[in-house]
Amino acid sequence: MAKKNVQKCSFCGRPANMSEVLIPSATENDTFICAECADQIHDLLASYRHDTSSGLTKTADNSMTMESVPTPREIKEFLDKYVVGQEAAKRFLSVAVYNHYKRLSQPADDDVDIEKSNVIMVGPTGTGKTLLAKTIARLLDVPFTIVDATVLTQAGYVGEDIESLLTRLLQVADYDVKKAERGIVFIDEIDKIARKGDNPSITRDVSGEGVQQGLLKLLEGSIVNVPPQGGRKHPEQRMIQVDTKNILFICGGAFDGIEKKIAQRLNTHAVGYATNAKNKRVDRENFLEYVAPQDLKSFGLIPEIIGRLPILTHLEPLDRAALRNVLTEPKNAIIRQYQKLFEMDGVKLTFEPEALDLIVDTAVKNKLGARGLRGIVEQVMMDSMFEIPKSKVKKLNVTRDYVAEKLSTAKIDTITE
Repeated sequence: MAKKNVQKCSFCGRPANMSEVLIPSATENDTFICAECADQIHDLLASYRHDTSSGLTKTADNSMTMESVPTPREIKEFLDKYVVGQEAAKRFLSVAVYNHYKRLSQPADDDVDIEKSNVIMVGPTGTGKTLLAKTIARLLDVPFTIVDATVLTQAGYVGEDIESLLTRLLQVADYDVKKAERGIVFIDEIDKIARKGDNPSITRDVSGEGVQQGLLKLLEGSIVNVPPQGGRKHPEQRMIQVDTKNILFICGGAFDGIEKKIAQRLNTHAVGYATNAKNKRVDRENFLEYVAPQDLKSFGLIPEIIGRLPILTHLEPLDRAALRNVLTEPKNAIIRQYQKLFEMDGVKLTFEPEALDLIVDTAVKNKLGARGLRGIVEQVMMDSMFEIPKSKVKKLNVTRDYVAEKLSTAKIDTITE
């Protein structure tokens, strides 16, 4: 009895019964490509087209050439599409990132050693610190991870080891060490690991000053043994060596109360009247504008870690006008996101200006910042998102009365006269 000829993929050899579908060649008999290989080719093409369209050409070792790195002005223009306001922070961040990747393209035999441009951003919650870092990583198409400093402790104590920062970066880079070594790590809530007093403690501060000491080697640049699965739960795992000298670290924190430290340094007061001509020039509504490294030291960061974060910038508190723009202006504006969600159900969603004003007033009244806007809109739209998919509604216009009604049932005192 003749053996039946089994159809299989000409690329990977996968038989027909192990593939979703085999696509035949238009010119050759018994030549097929499986759906899995077709998907891989599609992904490779998409990646190639993204890199060439954005101007980021890469070498064989995943490094970017100097010609492919966007200029500071181009970086800022990209940030403007996603982040409202914060002009000073955008300029500082754009220059720091540009200089960092210029440093990476520096020839190995150059006798001038350019130091890292690690960044620290100071600003109230909800002003865009995390969004700025995310948007930068999206533009450069490099591995990016966000870690919360509050969960870190010194090695040997309950909590996450400091090396877990790099474990997450490795995971994002699919454990490609060379790729991870050119990534960006955003350390959020850096102010929460400040030591409790301005004087060094004689006792161990394992979640504060101890973590700062542990971060020094990562920020400055050294070869670190990283557990691929993180933590001490798998002591038998083989460590991966990662060189942090080319990893850009961006730190952010609210530093709640640092205004008092700045006011003391400026020889004025956060409350009261200025006493001389120099102090009268100080913008007493925004002391963060004058933040300096010595203020971070007074707050509780150790001098060594401040020295390894040479780029210090601040983010402005968002006023009512800025919050209004956050709702509608950026490419990924909150209102646009909800309109897209409803559009996928065949519903056209519109908001009256007075409805948007009430949402903004709610955020201002409760001091929620830009991050709180999403939660407010979610409260307003929850019932509609639940009911509409099964209904025949094709249009929904959100009015001020509708917003007020939904927020009142959510037990939020939001109605402003």
